[in-house]
Amino acid sequence: MRVPRSFVFIDLSGFTNYTAAFGDDAAGRLLSAFRTLTREVASETGVRIAKWLGDGCMVVAVDHENAISFVMELWHRSAPLCAPLSLHAGIASGYALLFEGDDYIGSAVNMASRLCDLAGPGEVLMPAMQIDHLPAGVLAVPHGEIELRGFPGHISVVALNGRPANIGNGDTAELWTRAPFSL
Repeated sequence: MRVPRSFVFIDLSGFTNYTAAFGDDAAGRLLSAFRTLTREVASETGVRIAKWLGDGCMVVAVDHENAISFVMELWHRSAPLCAPLSLHAGIASGYALLFEGDDYIGSAVNMASRLCDLAGPGEVLMPAMQIDHLPAGVLAVPHGEIELRGFPGHISVVALNGRPANIGNGDTAELWTRAPFSL
């Protein structure tokens, strides 16, 4: 079954070097704090963490603006928590095949992953053709034309900046994803 979704891939820049410099225990504490924050922001923005990918994750959203709000809010809130590491991310939307009930296959998934790989520390990249509905407070800045492995031709890409204005208005404050239940 093909479904319209927005996909976000997130990774922490420098995690391997951080682990080598500070040890497995420090890296584990940082990653645990990052995952707790990621769950919190996902709950607040109405997106789902589809899977954890080491020091990153894949997120799925039904609403494109929610996906952008999620990644931009996480980007802002993770900066002090994860320093000296920084988040980098890729976002793409489109139809994808819902595979075996809990995974997705398709070009939007692949594009979001490739954009995350291309993003530098602190960058959030997205195809320029998908900026029609940015949340209030978020701006798109041209990043340029790029070639992505597995995609024909050049793709115009933007980098997102700013902070979404609509975060924190949800009704999730009392859910189990909050302390004292989250670790």
